Amino acid sequence: MSPLAVSLLAYLAAAGLLTLTPGVDTAMVLRASAAEGRRAGFAATAGICLGCLVWGMGAAFGLTAVLAASTLAFTVVKWVGAAYLAWLGIKLILKPRASFAEASAPGAPGPTGVWSAFRRGLFTNLLNPKVGVFYITFLPQFIPPGYNVAAMSLLLAGVHVLLGVIWLSVLVTLTASLGRVLRRPAVVRAMDRLTGVVFIAFGVRLALTEAH
Repeated sequence: MSPLAVSLLAYLAAAGLLTLTPGVDTAMVLRASAAEGRRAGFAATAGICLGCLVWGMGAAFGLTAVLAASTLAFTVVKWVGAAYLAWLGIKLILKPRASFAEASAPGAPGPTGVWSAFRRGLFTNLLNPKVGVFYITFLPQFIPPGYNVAAMSLLLAGVHVLLGVIWLSVLVTLTASLGRVLRRPAVVRAMDRLTGVVFIAFGVRLALTEAH
């Protein structure tokens, strides 16, 4: 199997797990679907995924510039990213949430309607720099040596967005049943801890990554 295929399969597994983990986006889509109907749920999904795509594009070209600048710049970003992922992982393991709906404020009352749901989804991600930091720290681990960094970063970001579209669309379609499961404290805590382990593992992997 080629290095590219191995990287893509590993990325699909990791990104798939992170996509399934309940968070702000999950809460927003479930709430929009339950309160305003499926059209609003799909609109929120579109806004969320567009926001991720914008951050992914920015991270792709920004990451290319950093990696091309110098070995020192690469090393600084690598260690900061590894420390960030490890910190997130430890935090999730030691202090898992009991409810994903409490993680953010998107549930606050506001304008209703399809366009409003789209705007809420879009700006929740566009105004969250953690999304960009996540891409910058996560994507380099899945770019095989010798491949174009910008092109691979865009491909990986696109895959993550596609996974998000699929999962959030499933949530919209099955709001009642999946919503009940994902709101269970035991499920939220288990997913948080599993995600924490993944973050730490990839933080270590990132720390061991060499410039290419």
